[in-house]
Amino acid sequence: MADSDQKETKLSPRPELIDFHGVSMTHYFTDNWDNVQNFQAKPDDILIATYPKAGTTWVSHMLDLLYFGKTSPERAASLPIYDRVPFLEICVPSIPTGVELIGKMTTSPRLIKTHFPVQFVPKSFWEQKCRVFYVARNAKDNVVSYFHFDRMNSVQPESGDWPSYLQRFQSGKMAFGSWYDHVKGWWEKKQSYPNLLYLHYEDLAEDIDRELDRVCSFLGVRPTEEERRQVIGGVGFDAMKKNSMANYSTFEAMDFKISPFMRKGKVGDWKNHFTVYQNEMFDKEYQEKMRNTTLRFRTEI
Repeated sequence: MADSDQKETKLSPRPELIDFHGVSMTHYFTDNWDNVQNFQAKPDDILIATYPKAGTTWVSHMLDLLYFGKTSPERAASLPIYDRVPFLEICVPSIPTGVELIGKMTTSPRLIKTHFPVQFVPKSFWEQKCRVFYVARNAKDNVVSYFHFDRMNSVQPESGDWPSYLQRFQSGKMAFGSWYDHVKGWWEKKQSYPNLLYLHYEDLAEDIDRELDRVCSFLGVRPTEEERRQVIGGVGFDAMKKNSMANYSTFEAMDFKISPFMRKGKVGDWKNHFTVYQNEMFDKEYQEKMRNTTLRFRTEI
């Protein structure tokens, strides 16, 4: 990219949160709304949905390696993850929209990423009975990761300080809305839509082999032992953190001097951020907001 393009992608000023159909959003994810809603999914499209900073890139990279690691090994070495797995709703100046990128894809299946709450997903995905992955991460680690992400990403609203950020997270005033509504909404969808596999970040961190088996079984694919090894090796946190085609270091809107896109990838890092009081208050509110769901999370493994 030319210097002028780089400056253009360092988005200024930061976007403000807006209330969009009852969900906190920013205009970068709603400006292309009509085109996104009218998006025509194909039956073999695979949608990877998450609340931001819950393991999107991890699972995207895993699926990309699983499907194309053998036939197109150059993909993972030459194409950034945001081109291999386009972000459906994104619409920022000077780069193609997510819908445009998907429209140019020639691969099959097309791997597509979204952070939308379930009610915003274009209906063609359900009509075409597409396979959908949802990745959920425990709220405490998710908010910590999102905080550091918002600090360094000019596509996102200003983060402010940690205490106020935590408060905002609990009240759902975040881009893509409430974590609670998001994880519960997708969990409910899973009960009525059999082509949805609900993954937990903590399970992936605990035993990637086991989770890869679940993914393969869901997709009906049978990789060889050698292919499995390549996928497992490629999705290790250290391997991805060093991989410029997976770690977003080529995306100019992110300032890695503030914080890397891939920071720690650990379960339980929240303990380095929450005070005892913050943790007590958080737990109290969490119990209240999660009492009417069978969905459960682990905050340590």
